[in-house]
Amino acid sequence: MTSESPLRTLPPPPPAFRWLVLVVISLAMFGNYYVYDAISPLADVLQKQLGFSDANIGLLQGIYSVPNIVMVLIGGILIDRIGVKKATFIFGVLCFLGALLTTLSPKLWVMASGRLVFGLGAESLIVAVTAAVAQWFRGKELSFAFGINLLIARLGSFAALNSPTWARWAFGSWRTPLLIATVFGAVCVIAAGIYWLMENGAAKRYALGGQGGTDKVVWGDLFKFTPTYWYVVALCITFYSGIFPFQTFAVKFFQDAHGVSREAGGFLSSMLTLFAMIGTPLFGLMVDRVGKRALFMMLGSLLLIPVYLLMAYTHVSLFVPMAMMGIAFSLIPAVMWPSVAYLVPEEKLGTAYGLMTLIQNVGLAGFNFLIGWANDHAVASAGHPTGYRLGMWIFSSLGFFGFLFAYLLRRAETGPGAHGLETITTANQPG
Repeated sequence: MTSESPLRTLPPPPPAFRWLVLVVISLAMFGNYYVYDAISPLADVLQKQLGFSDANIGLLQGIYSVPNIVMVLIGGILIDRIGVKKATFIFGVLCFLGALLTTLSPKLWVMASGRLVFGLGAESLIVAVTAAVAQWFRGKELSFAFGINLLIARLGSFAALNSPTWARWAFGSWRTPLLIATVFGAVCVIAAGIYWLMENGAAKRYALGGQGGTDKVVWGDLFKFTPTYWYVVALCITFYSGIFPFQTFAVKFFQDAHGVSREAGGFLSSMLTLFAMIGTPLFGLMVDRVGKRALFMMLGSLLLIPVYLLMAYTHVSLFVPMAMMGIAFSLIPAVMWPSVAYLVPEEKLGTAYGLMTLIQNVGLAGFNFLIGWANDHAVASAGHPTGYRLGMWIFSSLGFFGFLFAYLLRRAETGPGAHGLETITTANQPG
């Protein structure tokens, strides 16, 4: 007892220090997000200079998700064993090495190996940063801290997708934009190193919280989840498989099928990030007040069904379908991820979120590969823009299935076995 008393007398970290920690650790996520989205605006350059097909480009993006099907199982365990600061640094180094390897050679297998190494570190880095934020923030501050963390991270995506504008000079060569991405990959390491030093210093002066929960899958629990949980998982895979693989080819599609510049295409794609940065926390607040979570997931999925066909078959301003997609990209995640907490017992949340992330990565890998194949099969190009329609029908069908799963969820949640998705609000929650 006496050996623990000095620890109890340590003061908590001052607010200014905690928010500084948040900014530093979020910069690691900024670099991570930048490297992930660096391929999309470079797609036409890779095609022209290296002769890459859309299947090759889909491979570069999709292979990122392959190791995460496994890493989501062990990443949380590793973080628990070695601690947040060491894990963040190790995963940050993997992100940097993956980005560097991608730039070393124009050979597809080398570049794909780099993206694979990057994927090994990137998702686990996100889990480690999430654990770090939970360690430093508590109670009502936690949601706002996560919001700031995600805002800074998504700025990385916004910067990458708009790199054809602010780094236009770099796109004369396939390698230069990837070297810029490598510099941002180094930010992952630098930020993680600074955080390590900050945590070491703080541990001597302040009482720090314990680590937050991490994603770990307990296979025996898979048979205990209700059908409503699986409806949410099915919505998750259909929704994200329609968004991120679309972004992989979006800039090239906008150039070939709609004749826009690379700069304009990058901005159009980044509209999703802009909408998400602004809309996700607002939709989260709204749904907490009014409930109707499954209904809002239905509406978001419904928005996605026509957007791809509008872009494939009409010449309506691209800002219209991208705005519709941006609203869905803000609304569905704001409702979907918190909904799991209503459907699964608290002690099973780590398993539930880990499994959901695992299946999400299966979808991201598979549909990046599938759309790349579909574009090549249909000879999609500037000379044959209608070749993109097959991929757009695939994306639109994902919107339909997402709507179907959200409808099944709402039907279950308006029946006798409801968990409160439609009815629980901040007004009627105790405390």
